Amino acid sequence: MEILNALALFTNFVGLPALAYGSQLALGALGVTLIYAVLRFTFFAHGDLMAFGTMVVVLATWGLQAMGVGLGPLPTALLALPAGIAAAAGFTLLSDRWVFAFYRRQKAKPVVFMIASVGVMFLLNGIVRIVIGPDDQRFADGERFLFTVGDFRDWSGLDEGVAFRSTQALTIVAAVIAMAALFWFLQRTRMGKAMRAYSDEEDLALLSGVDPAKVVRTAWILAAALATLAGVLYGLDKSFKPFTYFQLLLPIFASAILGGIGNPVGAVVGAYIVAFSEVMVTYAYRKFAGYLLPEGAMPEGLLQLLSTDYKFAVSFVILVVVLLARPTGIFRGKVI
Repeated sequence: MEILNALALFTNFVGLPALAYGSQLALGALGVTLIYAVLRFTFFAHGDLMAFGTMVVVLATWGLQAMGVGLGPLPTALLALPAGIAAAAGFTLLSDRWVFAFYRRQKAKPVVFMIASVGVMFLLNGIVRIVIGPDDQRFADGERFLFTVGDFRDWSGLDEGVAFRSTQALTIVAAVIAMAALFWFLQRTRMGKAMRAYSDEEDLALLSGVDPAKVVRTAWILAAALATLAGVLYGLDKSFKPFTYFQLLLPIFASAILGGIGNPVGAVVGAYIVAFSEVMVTYAYRKFAGYLLPEGAMPEGLLQLLSTDYKFAVSFVILVVVLLARPTGIFRGKVI
């Protein structure tokens, strides 16, 4: 019984939160790795693109809620999601036309694209802060829990309970569907195969009749859709605060590089490794250990390796170690 209590405690405070967080990071890392694979540069504005798309969804959600439109137990934000994706895709296509296309014609080095993306990042950051402000914004509605701690205790008879929030369930399900759809698109459709060919060998792909303009547009649209979905799911699960999305850039990059930058499978695997690492290292294991240790052997401290204030340090350490020890990542992606 004590082991089951420890397992329930671990699931409630580590397992489910890390699984939902990893799903959000996976969607963000897939967008980063797509841009890197197709356009061959690191898009530093991805976190603020997530914030921009989510901002549009938040505003559209408030409008729908004011009109009394909703989805019952599901968040109204799902109805507003297409507006956010369209806005984010429109911005990326315009930024590509006005900024990045010029440097492609000049055959500029990747570092030039990276610097240009930093400028786009500051532009997006400013737009979001001017339009919606820097403070927390909540836009979730519908059912809050699929089942509560009390429900689980009544069902299991354990002292510890597990609460499964509807936003966590929505995040996991939406991420699985989005990732499956993306992999199907890349593997089965003509455009997906063209993108893979363009990523592997640009000159050979061009000789085979691949239209580079269509490939670039598709990559931007997919990245914008993934960024908006990741941002909305993160905002629903926690809250929408623009600066938080800028901070998410570090674990997203760490996920993509750990798995192998340019490798979609690696981005997903890396995201879950980073998420579980962050949550497990910053969790206080005192109560968990109390269930497993003999009576009277409860330690005095919290058994917490790092404060939650330093959870992004975990991503930084992972990033540095991977770049030093294995720059190609787990699945041997491209070298930055």
